Amino acid sequence: MTTTQHLHPLLDELADTRELIIRRVADAEDAPRAVWRAAAADARERYVAWSAGGGHHAHAAYLAAEDQADAALASLRAASEED
Repeated sequence: MTTTQHLHPLLDELADTRELIIRRVADAEDAPRAVWRAAAADARERYVAWSAGGGHHAHAAYLAAEDQADAALASLRAASEED
């Protein structure tokens, strides 16, 4: 059985490919919305972890996730304006 203690070191060894995996995208036009939804959900999860007493690292993770959600929203707005 793989636990998070085993998984984290393995993931740390992987190179960052700058690829983004999006779940449940109906079509390519919906990709910016799906990216924003995923980023916003991640930010909410990290906020909950931080507010539950996660400490400095949890706070930094929340801020980074919130920045990603903001960037995804800006991208969504730009894509909407192009249409």
